[in-house]
Amino acid sequence: MNIGFIGLGKLGLPVALAIEDKGHTVFGTDISDRTLRNIRFKTLDYREEGAQELLNKSKIQIKPVEEIVKNSEIIFVPIQTPHTEKYEGVTRIPEERADFDYKYLKEGIMNLSEEIEKNGEDKIVVIISTVLPGTIRREIKPILGKHTKLCYNPFFIAMGTTINDFLNSEIILFGVDDKKAAEKAKEFYRTINNSPFHETTLENAELIKVVYNTFISTKIAMINTIMETCHHMPNTNVDDVTKALSLCTDRIISPKYLNGGMGDGGGCHPRDNIALSYLARKLNLSFNWYDNIMKQREKQTEWLADLIISEKFEKKINILGKCFKPETNMIVGSPSILLKNILEEKGEKVTMWDPYVDSMNMEDVSKKNSWETEPQLFFIGTKHEAFKHFYFKPGSTVIDPFRYLKLNNDVRYIPIGDTW
Repeated sequence: MNIGFIGLGKLGLPVALAIEDKGHTVFGTDISDRTLRNIRFKTLDYREEGAQELLNKSKIQIKPVEEIVKNSEIIFVPIQTPHTEKYEGVTRIPEERADFDYKYLKEGIMNLSEEIEKNGEDKIVVIISTVLPGTIRREIKPILGKHTKLCYNPFFIAMGTTINDFLNSEIILFGVDDKKAAEKAKEFYRTINNSPFHETTLENAELIKVVYNTFISTKIAMINTIMETCHHMPNTNVDDVTKALSLCTDRIISPKYLNGGMGDGGGCHPRDNIALSYLARKLNLSFNWYDNIMKQREKQTEWLADLIISEKFEKKINILGKCFKPETNMIVGSPSILLKNILEEKGEKVTMWDPYVDSMNMEDVSKKNSWETEPQLFFIGTKHEAFKHFYFKPGSTVIDPFRYLKLNNDVRYIPIGDTW
């Protein structure tokens, strides 16, 4: 099929590449000149598993919107619906709550719909963007022309592994507004994978997407509370506890996200929780569960900050890792940056370094921070493999919430949640 993309950013491009690799012809555009230039020169400024290899051989055609409309059978719209930075999860959450910002999505859809009307033929438009329940019907449908056949198809992906997650989706979620459009989309998806195709209402699909992310946040918040419990109790080990829980696949569902560590992060989960907290207040729910997930994340991060302060003994404080997940260079919603901000709020001076974000010249970085000449305190903020090979000066203190390092006895090692 001929597939169009209105948006080729960190979500749109990897998915477009995956679709092209399955034999489809892809047309696309983006409002960012830098993004389009990177595609033309086949360079990426972010880490995404498998994307560079596909981009190297890609023949994606960069076209204006009117040509995408003329040439495409299905047009995907992965336009961002951002929150302001204060809701990303890298600072303390403010008292007020807010919905997502739909400005960019509405502008993009309006422009696309106008071009579809000029073309004079029915076109299937599939919105991917995360929204709160009721948004598509309230904000999007009123601005559509008669030839725009709408569906809502949010993806269940994690940045950094977008291609694999798209090609191996747990489900394909489809909010149906036009039956023929949904049937055409189902035909397309059978060329991508054999995942269950779940058709439902627009509102159900909107709700399923954000609740899915919040459910993951709930698991992380719960497991990190268990980790903190184990840190205070003798003869306990959070990994042994979660190993047992992960075997209970009947009631607890799966072992994924059942590892104690840092709080939830990324471009979706913290902001989705904030948006659902806003919705809970708007609906006057009897208990705002979503609020508590974010408060647990913040309180646990503050506990980590207090632990660092109590263990530093005049040593300089370093956080190794800025990214919200290992082996990426994405820092949006990073819990380790939240930790740094809380430490600085408490009057501490903090050095932070990430091999995928900052200088890779270890000799210069180490010399600048006196890491090889002066014992210091190191907190592992991201579970990068590179930190397994990091040199810690004897006499240093290393606090590891992931419990994955193997260090010599001349370094004081504190694996959080393991008192065995």
